[in-house]
Amino acid sequence: MDEAVRRALAITPASPARDRTIDITTTGAKTGKARRIEIWFYRADGKIYLSGLPSRPSWYANILANPRLTFHLKHGIRADLPATAVPITDDSERRRIFTQFVADLNQPHNPGRIAQPTRVEDWMAGSRLAEIVFDD
Repeated sequence: MDEAVRRALAITPASPARDRTIDITTTGAKTGKARRIEIWFYRADGKIYLSGLPSRPSWYANILANPRLTFHLKHGIRADLPATAVPITDDSERRRIFTQFVADLNQPHNPGRIAQPTRVEDWMAGSRLAEIVFDD
């Protein structure tokens, strides 16, 4: 992975919403067709994750059926990164990761422009979570 891509993935709590916004292309669970959506990525413990506010997103159903995806960087640098999504289902691991997300989102500058405070319990109750593992 080149240095510019590494820098784009190295978001911090100071990173604005624009730097966190990407597209992903998954394979439709029912249709088998390519599906591209805009989504945020998150960083916790040096790893990259996909998640969102509590919902039942189609991207998650798609990665359960076919974990291969393309992670499209589009702000500051353009890159199409092949990857595999690994669903995180263990409650203690999910809580640890969501705690970091919530701390990031509840900052005074509110990078997510979401209603504050957002709560770990809300994320635990209805958010899907997947780690992104990039191809070498």
